[in-house]
Amino acid sequence: MANYIHVPASAPDIPKLDIAVDDQHYKAGALKLIQEIRPAWNHSLVKMKMFTDGITNKLIGCYVDETMEDVVLVRIYGYMTELFVDRDNELKSFRVLHAHGCAPNLYCTFNNGLCYEFIQGTALDPEHVSHPKLFRIIARQLAKFHSIHAHNGWVPKSNLWLKMKKYFSLVPNEFENKVNERFIEGVPSFQQLQQEMNWMKKRLSSLGSPVVLCHNDLLCKNIIFNDKEGHLKFIDYEYAGYNYQAYDIGNHFNEFAGLNEVDYAQYPNRELQLQWLRAYLEAYKEFKGQGSEVSDNEVEVLYVQVNQFALASHFFWGLWALIQTKYSTIDFDYLGYAVVRFTQYFKMKPEVTALSLP
Repeated sequence: MANYIHVPASAPDIPKLDIAVDDQHYKAGALKLIQEIRPAWNHSLVKMKMFTDGITNKLIGCYVDETMEDVVLVRIYGYMTELFVDRDNELKSFRVLHAHGCAPNLYCTFNNGLCYEFIQGTALDPEHVSHPKLFRIIARQLAKFHSIHAHNGWVPKSNLWLKMKKYFSLVPNEFENKVNERFIEGVPSFQQLQQEMNWMKKRLSSLGSPVVLCHNDLLCKNIIFNDKEGHLKFIDYEYAGYNYQAYDIGNHFNEFAGLNEVDYAQYPNRELQLQWLRAYLEAYKEFKGQGSEVSDNEVEVLYVQVNQFALASHFFWGLWALIQTKYSTIDFDYLGYAVVRFTQYFKMKPEVTALSLP
């Protein structure tokens, strides 16, 4: 979801290493990368830890010191993810965000992945993101993202609808055996999905949400909080790019429900949202040099926009999960996840479309 991402001239070039890492037998390939990135390490002592939270790629942490103060992350792109992830855009986004202090060091890319700095801290869980102390820090960090001017004079545009149309075209017509039975039973027809996409484009595009540089995948595990140092960072920028401000926030609110055991009872209520959105707008205005005074009307407008764009988030990740059902080698029930997202879309639609801008 990006147009015209402009990498600052001051951003360092990122080396590309002609190395491929097997996602099943990754140790040899990862060690070759470490020999290039950390030549001073004793390579016979390199330890590797597989992180299991991600459901798009495989992620391995490489280190020699038991304290894990210096960890190189090796991310191996998921099988066939180039169908729906623009890797050139991801690299540009990573470099722009690092130039603005929002991303860790990027060490290199390789044939099927990239290596970057491990951010010390704790990956958050759903119970953390609604905590008053943390949600205000999260809101401020997202406002910092959204205030980055990274389009070199162009007026940014969202390609959410083009991206969604592309995902829709990639959804398989059928699956094998029992998976196909679940697909037919649990997922709306292609005709109905097409109708909903047309309706969303017309409805949401008219809400007046600004187009900003977005994270687009702000699930709980992509938020790292270092309690000792009191700072919070977002990770994983493969879906980053220009999109509607309200989409990014609505997508984050949907992620309050969690990933493995999804519970939409955890979706933030109106009171929590209004506090979150006020904190966000105060920070956003501050970063944009517009003071920090925020009116009740501004908060209410954003509230309506965010809750309606949350529908697009459900739909987008529902399509994504159907594509992953066919191609991914990661052990995750993608089809079940797609059914959950589409079910919540239709459950939420009457309530949020009853909201009107003040």
